Amino acid sequence: MSRSDATVESDARPLAARLRPTSLEDFVGQEHLLAEGKPLRRMLDGAHLHSMILWGPPGTGKTTLARMVAERCNADFIALSAVLAGVKDIRASVDQAQAARKASGRRTVLFLDEVHRFNKAQQDAFLPWVEDGTLVFIGATTENPSFELNNALLSRARVYVLRALSEEQVSRVLTRAIAQHNVATDADALATIARAADGDARRALNMLELALDLAAADPEHRITTTIANEVSAGGLRRFDKQGEAFYDQISALHKSVRGSDPDATLYWLCRMLDGGCDPRYIARRVLRMASEDIGNADPRALSMALEACEAYERLGSPEGELAIAQAAVFLACAAKSNAVYVGFNEAMTDAQSLGSLEVPLHLRNAPTRLMKEMGYGKEYRYAHDEPGAFAAGEKYFPDSIEPRQYYRPVPRGLEIKIAEALEKRKKRTTDSG
Repeated sequence: MSRSDATVESDARPLAARLRPTSLEDFVGQEHLLAEGKPLRRMLDGAHLHSMILWGPPGTGKTTLARMVAERCNADFIALSAVLAGVKDIRASVDQAQAARKASGRRTVLFLDEVHRFNKAQQDAFLPWVEDGTLVFIGATTENPSFELNNALLSRARVYVLRALSEEQVSRVLTRAIAQHNVATDADALATIARAADGDARRALNMLELALDLAAADPEHRITTTIANEVSAGGLRRFDKQGEAFYDQISALHKSVRGSDPDATLYWLCRMLDGGCDPRYIARRVLRMASEDIGNADPRALSMALEACEAYERLGSPEGELAIAQAAVFLACAAKSNAVYVGFNEAMTDAQSLGSLEVPLHLRNAPTRLMKEMGYGKEYRYAHDEPGAFAAGEKYFPDSIEPRQYYRPVPRGLEIKIAEALEKRKKRTTDSG
């Protein structure tokens, strides 16, 4: 995204606003939507307006595209932000759209930025006006519409997914911007800024604007590599702490551990830490992985995960993060078993669906004389008094259901031995019957 109609020295708007593209030729990125024959391009070329949701990371051109849609379709444009607007603003927009339609027959595009910040009642407020054609609705969001928007709104709008810009695309934005300023640049200065922008063109232009201010004080009037490093220092990669990127990245971390890939495990762990994720959250998830994906195939995994949590609490950041990384890598390399996880879920399903089945009398505790007289604990066989500490044939399930097998050890790690032991006990039970 770059180039503007004309920039004047007195324009106080941020650089990103001054250089907002006004034509498809100047728009950078989103070729999967805007190249010849692609869906959004066909809509623009045919001037066939329809309501839509533009979903993508910051700085990918959502607002610019909305403006282009209105301009190409010869429609009035009203822009609101869900951060500041309310139902009153929507009603005012409806009145404005109705007046425009009555006066000139022009349609009105209502653009709502950060639409996911509207609650259900607010989202419902403009549905009748979208339905009767008074408004063409365009919403912009960085969050997954499936989770953040209600079904009524989604059913009336097409979702277009925008992608983060590549480093090369951000460099094109910066090159076009720098061409409008009388300033030299070091060979890798713009590349440094493009890298730090992490796919966000607006962020890149904001950093470039800072660099231009610093270069103005430089005797050579040049954006040096030093200046580029200074304005891009401390930039964090995309990581919304409760948004789409958060859940995508923790999913990638978990699946890398489950897939026994220690290198990908380290990559996603570092991506999350670099993005500002609380290491305690990652440590808790590593604990979960130890039980869910390694289980009894290697019981050391749970101990190591617990110790990593303790190490982090003692050391803090950044020293304690290494202990979390050590545990995560151990889990990735360990033998895998989800047998406990699967068995737990099956047992929970039975516990919830079979009702409050009585505990068999022989398994009940009998601390009082009355309870003993009622048969509590009668004929219970104390396992430690039996050969091999196993009471062959003893029943532990409620009398009204047949014994279940929830835990099925896998042929990996320690569970190989566990399976062998269980099989021997099963045979003894069969023989005793």
